[in-house]
Amino acid sequence: MIDLYTWTTPNGRKVSIALEELGLPYEVHPIDITKDEQFDPHYLKISPNNKIPAIVDRGTGLSLMESGAILLYLVQKTGSLMPEDDEGRWRAIEWLFWQVGGLGPMAGQAHHFLKFNPGKAPYAEERFAKETARLYGVLERRLEGRDFLADAYSIADIAAFPWVAPFEWQGIDLDRFPAVKAWYLRVAGRPAVQKGYGVPKPAGIPLP
Repeated sequence: MIDLYTWTTPNGRKVSIALEELGLPYEVHPIDITKDEQFDPHYLKISPNNKIPAIVDRGTGLSLMESGAILLYLVQKTGSLMPEDDEGRWRAIEWLFWQVGGLGPMAGQAHHFLKFNPGKAPYAEERFAKETARLYGVLERRLEGRDFLADAYSIADIAAFPWVAPFEWQGIDLDRFPAVKAWYLRVAGRPAVQKGYGVPKPAGIPLP
């Protein structure tokens, strides 16, 4: 059994989607970041950086924070959602790190300035809108001619998907990126993705 501490953010949804895809039993513990519950002393022991998501594996007693590390742990635990060949494995890790270091932070800033605080910082709006659009271009080139980021469906796709789902919040016209759009619809149609995306409660943006 995995204890999942999460909230309604793209990073949180990565882990619940992965748990659903892997078929691992888990119990959800909502951490309402709008009420600063991530700063609770009990939660600090699990997630020293006061962020979600985090997990505790009851079988091993191991607690982990950081969504990328959690995804890697879960695939190592189960032997699934990772290509078996050496190149495929490294491609999955490569694109996982691309999401963690690029798409997530930049799209998150785009959400902050374009969706939730429009008109307050024109320079920041322009900067993060442009960088997010550039990253969509990178994703487009990678997905041209392939179904998934590492060819086989993997944690790389699971990591990127929740950050692409709110593309309208980022000022992105998905029709400009046909390969990304096709990938997005392909991943969104998976039953485990639909279920995991609704944890701990349905998103403000429904999936297609």
